[in-house]
Amino acid sequence: MPSSTRLPALDVLRGIAILGTLATNVWVFTNPAGLLGEFQGPPPLSQDGAWIEHVLRQLSTGKFLGLLSIMFGIGLAIQRRSALGAGRAWPGDYPWRAAILFVDGWLHFLLVAEFDVLTGYAVASLIVAWLLCLGPRGQRAWIVATLGFHLLLVAALALLALGVPAPPSDPAAFAAALDPNPYRDGGWWELVRFRIEHLALFRLEPMLIFAMTIGLFLLGARLFEAGVLEPSGAALRRRLVWIGALAWPVDMALGVSGGLPGLLLTRYGTAPLVALGLLGLVAGAYRARPAPGWLGRRLAEVGRTALSCYVLQNLLGTAICYGWGLDLAGRIDEAQRVPATVALYLVLCAAVALLAHLWLRRFRRGPLEAAWAAGHRALARRRST
Repeated sequence: MPSSTRLPALDVLRGIAILGTLATNVWVFTNPAGLLGEFQGPPPLSQDGAWIEHVLRQLSTGKFLGLLSIMFGIGLAIQRRSALGAGRAWPGDYPWRAAILFVDGWLHFLLVAEFDVLTGYAVASLIVAWLLCLGPRGQRAWIVATLGFHLLLVAALALLALGVPAPPSDPAAFAAALDPNPYRDGGWWELVRFRIEHLALFRLEPMLIFAMTIGLFLLGARLFEAGVLEPSGAALRRRLVWIGALAWPVDMALGVSGGLPGLLLTRYGTAPLVALGLLGLVAGAYRARPAPGWLGRRLAEVGRTALSCYVLQNLLGTAICYGWGLDLAGRIDEAQRVPATVALYLVLCAAVALLAHLWLRRFRRGPLEAAWAAGHRALARRRST
């Protein structure tokens, strides 16, 4: 992911976004049918205790994907400012960075998890890198166009979803009906083959959110240029907090009780607004108190190793839950799935934060960040010779 100057709020926000995406993905890990089971949706609210799962899911759904996208756009704006300040052309050699991220994304998708966002980010970032050469008016026009198109698409899908019957909601029964169940019965290589065979299905979401991704990247860049992280940005931060505060109860109500249409409207509609509120809240907190405390330092370390932590948390989750590993998802009693999922999330957060802390005690960058930087330098040197 794009490097940044060491502004505490930036690193903390990245760390929150990375661990926040895990709060969504952990439900995929503990579903005995993996992502296929997640396509069936959570249990209906009529089931005993189902509202707890709905609320827990909705607390994270879409918010941290939106925040991660906004932070990526801020990172692009920082890279552009740094390049121009050093007298280098922009986008210059950024396409090589995007190409490396694209390869990383495909490897992550094939070898680790089907819900990878890195490939979509790579393509969108290449487009946005050029769009950042436009003036503020041109960038605002692209923000309105991409986000407007995205909202129209989501609204149309939500209307279509009104006529879709509720899918079966018993994860164990659905998993038992799969023959074979790639998440339990096959080894690691069989799961890789399964992802390849169902490539179109698993790549639908990156295509669905492509316009949103471009719009949020540009919005993040514009917010950075408008001073959202600077002392002068206090009024802007307050507006963002108000946007998030107004969107959050609507998001929770629609997501918890709105079925599939509500999920579409929140994950791809209201959730990015909540993410803007998180951005304003955290950025404001670190303007008032620039030195992070213990928790802030741990989140900042995750943020400094964001790419490595994103891949690591997904690798650990699949190794613990899938059949090629410890098969936790297949061993959990259905009545204990929600507390087990929460416990797994807390364990994974602690493990990722601890490993990031230990790594940064000896190295400046995360392992994947260092490999990415080395690959970029090699490609840039080859291009210049």
